[in-house]
Amino acid sequence: MTGTPTTNPRPRPRRSEATRDAILAAARERFATDGYERATIRAIAKDAQIDPSMVMRYYGNKEGLFAAAVAVDLRLPDIGGLSPQDVGEVLVRHFLDMWEDDEVLTALLRVGATNQDGAERMQGIFRDQLLPVARQVCPDPEQVPARAALTSSQLLGLALTRYVLRIPPVVALHPDEIVAWLGPTVQRYLTAPSPSTS
Repeated sequence: MTGTPTTNPRPRPRRSEATRDAILAAARERFATDGYERATIRAIAKDAQIDPSMVMRYYGNKEGLFAAAVAVDLRLPDIGGLSPQDVGEVLVRHFLDMWEDDEVLTALLRVGATNQDGAERMQGIFRDQLLPVARQVCPDPEQVPARAALTSSQLLGLALTRYVLRIPPVVALHPDEIVAWLGPTVQRYLTAPSPSTS
């Protein structure tokens, strides 16, 4: 009796990982569509085609699920080797690429516009990740928070008008056009001399 040759099947993702992925995907969609207040564990579980108890098992409650669903690493580029005058363009292009490819950011922006928890989550992401970049190029350390906030206003304003409100002329802009328009503005916020207030 000869043995049947066996092949090594591709490793399958563990069931728990697949379940977590399904829950998070459903949660992001539900939070983006319904907002934080109206999204329910039951609805998210139904979208993920699992029992609500599984959501509670992995994430504890809605607050824990929301925190996991909108955990965002902005993956900001290392600007250490750049000329300070190129930072604005590089940041705008980086964020534009992220918004184009990452629906989590869009979902978080939708929630943040209508919910305090979402707003605080977005504030924390930009505070913790953008401030260190601003510190590297801003000419006055005391102005770093204001300059980083103004930079955020441009990046988030772009995302709001292009991906959430979908204002047609903004949606129609080619990415290179957006970089050409916004890059110099972000650059000015980060490195230009402070305007006189006298």
